[in-house]
Amino acid sequence: SQSPNDYLREWTYRTDDYLWMFLEQEAPPADKSCCLCSAESTVYKCHDCLGNPLFCAKCCRDEHRRLPFHKIGKWNGGFFAETSLTKIGMEVYLVHQGMPCPVLGDIHEWEDTDEPIHEPPKDFPTILKLPFLNGRQCTTVVDKSRVHSLIIQFCQCPDARTPDKQLFQMGMFPASFTRPKTAFTFHVLDDFTLDNLECGTSAMNYYNKLRRMTLSIFPQLVPDRYRELMRVGRQWQQLKLLKWNGFAHERQQPKSGELALFCPACPQPGKNAPLPAERNDNCPSWVYARALVIKAPTVQVPFRKGLVMLSGARFPGELELLELSSPHSTCHKTVNQANASQHKLEATGIGGCACACHVCFVPHSIVDFQKGEQQMNMDYALCHALGHNTDGLSQAFTFYDINCQYNKYFQCRVNKSLYLSIPSGMEIILGIGLWHVHGHQDKCYVRYTSTFITGAAWINGEIMETLWAPLNIISPSARGMSTPHRQECLDYQMNDSNFMKMIHMSGFLCQKYKEAIKGVAESIDAFDKLNEATDPDMVAQWEEQDQHAHSRRVADPSAMDILEVQLRKAPSWKQQELALLSSQATRVSGHVQRGAATWMASSITIEEMQIALAMDVRKLGRHPTETQHLDIGRCRTKLQSRIDEFTTMAATHLGEGFDIDDDIRDMDMDFTEDDSEDETVDGDITDSDPESQGNQAWDLFCPEKVMIPLPSNIGIARCTELGVEHLIIQEIALQEGQANDTLQAIRMLLADKAVLFQTTVCPARSQAKSTQAWTQVHSVERVIRLNTMIYMKCRTQLGHLEAHGLLGKYLRLEKSHLKATAAMADPNARGQQNAMLPWFWSLNVQGDSVRSDWMNKFYRVHWLRTKALRDQWVEELILVEHEMGWTLEFFLFKASA
Repeated sequence: SQSPNDYLREWTYRTDDYLWMFLEQEAPPADKSCCLCSAESTVYKCHDCLGNPLFCAKCCRDEHRRLPFHKIGKWNGGFFAETSLTKIGMEVYLVHQGMPCPVLGDIHEWEDTDEPIHEPPKDFPTILKLPFLNGRQCTTVVDKSRVHSLIIQFCQCPDARTPDKQLFQMGMFPASFTRPKTAFTFHVLDDFTLDNLECGTSAMNYYNKLRRMTLSIFPQLVPDRYRELMRVGRQWQQLKLLKWNGFAHERQQPKSGELALFCPACPQPGKNAPLPAERNDNCPSWVYARALVIKAPTVQVPFRKGLVMLSGARFPGELELLELSSPHSTCHKTVNQANASQHKLEATGIGGCACACHVCFVPHSIVDFQKGEQQMNMDYALCHALGHNTDGLSQAFTFYDINCQYNKYFQCRVNKSLYLSIPSGMEIILGIGLWHVHGHQDKCYVRYTSTFITGAAWINGEIMETLWAPLNIISPSARGMSTPHRQECLDYQMNDSNFMKMIHMSGFLCQKYKEAIKGVAESIDAFDKLNEATDPDMVAQWEEQDQHAHSRRVADPSAMDILEVQLRKAPSWKQQELALLSSQATRVSGHVQRGAATWMASSITIEEMQIALAMDVRKLGRHPTETQHLDIGRCRTKLQSRIDEFTTMAATHLGEGFDIDDDIRDMDMDFTEDDSEDETVDGDITDSDPESQGNQAWDLFCPEKVMIPLPSNIGIARCTELGVEHLIIQEIALQEGQANDTLQAIRMLLADKAVLFQTTVCPARSQAKSTQAWTQVHSVERVIRLNTMIYMKCRTQLGHLEAHGLLGKYLRLEKSHLKATAAMADPNARGQQNAMLPWFWSLNVQGDSVRSDWMNKFYRVHWLRTKALRDQWVEELILVEHEMGWTLEFFLFKASA
């Protein structure tokens, strides 16, 4: 229940006590007797035994006969100076349970004196102040605690093994095989391997740590066994792999991929899944399919052919015979930029395949790039992945960032090559990851995203990015390794990655099962509600279209385009004006009325200027500056000139008496709410205080409030009296075009706002409005409010013109409609499949005002996508249930193999 600060606060009161106890451990007790024999002699202290007991020399040797790697110190009158068990005469005997070999006899008799001293020969160079010895009689043994110099006595029995095997039998790996003088304990090799896997520790860094642990003041005096550690570490990893995979029982060489672990939850006929003849006929074919994701990271590590994960040429130059071409993409620029030429490198990166569902590397499917990401490299990797334990599988899902382009001539390249092949009868179903697909053309989304692929379940196609992260840690050290060493290092890393996935597979599948149960219930409920509210005839038609599209998907991906609304551009204001000019409206009397469309079109610009100026005035608040006052006055003068020019032309088109007995009214404006601190509470236009400004004309001269003479402003009845009913039709067309323009602008601005939040605001980690990120957002919001007011004014004018059919199409904008949601920036994010965007996002079509065919298309797409979501979760549940059984069968197969 306490916080870390609470514990630290308590620690401050105990620091002195612990410091004193810590210092007491540096000195011997008053009674300096041996803890075993109670002899009062020179005191030796073991720092690794529990409690740091004190020993005499004889007891220290006897007690540590089987603990030769403990650290001891000798009391010199002032402190415990580091020393070694070898310096007090301890020798290590092999084979005979730590006892001397009978053949050797008692060649060393130690006197039971107070201070026994081991006298090495005169030619034995020693540094008396160091805690180890250097000489021909000593063997350097590297343990995870430190580097030791031990005197080792080998067994001399007639049937004794060679010295290197005796060392290995006692848990020490010899660095050489004839006359070994250096050995590494199994513990240090395991510790180094684990450090390399989890922390990316290189051999040099690890051995430097051991040297400092041995002698912190002069680590350079510790024998250098760095190169031996690299070599023995490779040998140790090979032995572990051979042992784990059962090759210790039979003397045979492993074949390609036999030392690797693969995904236990993927179907492997004959191992964890039944063969085709033994399967249930009611089981869908996509259940027994291999799902692969193909990726190429930026790790700069070269390597060649391997027995575990890495795939290479069977002979030098084999890849040179394959077709050399870069996977040029016509709709994804990032790939083209990534293939910039790089020179003077044995390899420019790596790429390969992994299980798309459970993120396990596919054995023998990782390749290196000689000249960037070339199609020949990815072809080689994919063909090896498709051939690994796939006998009896007829389908494979492949997810690649540029699958839309890469797969066009893949089969042709395979047919031309002597070294590439695809399993007979294997159907390859293409997909693109959910993140990369949004960088493609819009049509690629419905054609290649996993959301609409039958049998893909919940595969996002981007999961392999998580596999490259651990390799990025070791990539700096791997660059300096020899070619075979790099290969083995990456092999071991990838195999360990698969091992970690394997031991966590049960928990992973249980979590997926819980999510699938919940997802099935929610998606079925949502689909049933939508299905019940839809006309049964339309449902039957949509189901037929859905089945037809999925049946043709592999041969013709464009068949999936039915899942996308085919939008047609709505007519803009300028297009409407051009249409009116071409038709040239005519008066009832038969005289041609020319220029009316252009005259009314200019009113659109004037009304936009009025709204923009009104917003600027509203923004000033009660106390504007003189500069702001002057700017507003100039804008009002310019606007009034435009209004005067328009009113002068009105007499030509409306008649001389259009303004007789007309009431002068101010223009109504529907301001949208915002978060500005300078606005008034009521939301009305706020002019400056006349008393504070000393200018009464500020309230009198307001051209932004003037109603200009338009049919919508003077009324339908007055237009009938003047005989200009034809102008009503023209204004309706222009107002409709203006509504389309403003809605298009709002859509674009909302998308920009969503992108700003993702790329600018969120990375800045600041919610203050004064930051640069929020300044950009607020500028976009101001333009959104301007376009919203123009749209609402346009809608009001349509109401004055009694265009009720268009009012049913152009609905009122609510504040909630103007929010930037995740569906705009990432329409494929989880949880967005059932969400529907506001009405105006689907309005960009040409449709009838009363009966809209585009709405039928919209609901068809919504129905198809909701059905796809339900099918995804149902497939996920079926697949997870099979994966649980396959995982159990895999472990049983491994246990009996």
